[in-house]
Amino acid sequence: MGLHELTEDLRRRVSQAPQLGYKVKFDLGDDGIIFWDGTGNIVQITNEDADADTVIRLSAENFEKLMNGGLDPTMAFMLGKLKVEGKMGVAMKLSSWLGD
Repeated sequence: MGLHELTEDLRRRVSQAPQLGYKVKFDLGDDGIIFWDGTGNIVQITNEDADADTVIRLSAENFEKLMNGGLDPTMAFMLGKLKVEGKMGVAMKLSSWLGD
């Protein structure tokens, strides 16, 4: 799955999620950025690079696995496949929303 497909998949999933109240950046390295602005009444998912409360760094392949339930977020963090900068509580909140 490419950046566009991953962005659309996340956009579809968060439309059902409760309001997050934070900005999150998924840094997929050379594959790009997915930016989740959950601070307003309408969630914005873009590929813009902006300041975020939490930055989650992982490969596009691991992001896809995470979204499809093939990668446990806690295990990915412990194995170094996923790195979190900023508010860890926000990242923990996301883990329940991203998997299938």
